[in-house]
Amino acid sequence: MEVVYEDNHIIVVNKQVGEIVQGDKTGDRPLSELLKDYIKEKYHKPGNVFCGVVHRIDRPVSGLVIFARTSKALTRLNEMLRKNEIHKTYWAMVEGHPEAREATLECYMRSDGRMNKSFLCQKTHPDAKRAELRYTTVASGDRYTILEINLITGRKHQIRMQLSQMGHPIQGDLKYGARRSNPDGGISLVAKRIEFVHPVSKEPISLEVAEPPQMRKLLPES
Repeated sequence: MEVVYEDNHIIVVNKQVGEIVQGDKTGDRPLSELLKDYIKEKYHKPGNVFCGVVHRIDRPVSGLVIFARTSKALTRLNEMLRKNEIHKTYWAMVEGHPEAREATLECYMRSDGRMNKSFLCQKTHPDAKRAELRYTTVASGDRYTILEINLITGRKHQIRMQLSQMGHPIQGDLKYGARRSNPDGGISLVAKRIEFVHPVSKEPISLEVAEPPQMRKLLPES
């Protein structure tokens, strides 16, 4: 578990491929519980330790996730999330080369909980939700392209579904049409940067993690 930032109110983790943010039917220990152990040991906390889940990213995805160490911070962060005041930037390595180097993708989508998958749908579908993102090209190679993605809406599997519908699924994402899996079982999507105003101190916070090794190979030498 890689802690990127922590103070008395929040803690930010660089989630690795395969880790889960919150408990699910697998029974695997989630980051929320591992963080409670971490806080309890580091700060010698007696009794129960509070660790609130602010947002989640999928199990095969890596990158930055915020947790709240106090109920006050959790309430304020949830409100900020609702108002789109927490800005997340993703990098995705997709198959092929999108026609436009930058574009806005808009559609309506629905989520099927039984299949744990999201689908394109008509606006009139009873479960339809509008999905919008913007992407710009970071780098490209012979077979793959790295895109920087900013979400306008935050729907389940939105990035994965929209890029697949564009004809360029994320490397390793078999669920959404990738040709082959990644060796680590993950997909080449990382929550690379996160920017927000601290819920208590009101100081601006900007955090960034390194891109996965498979992406680094496509980047020009600095």
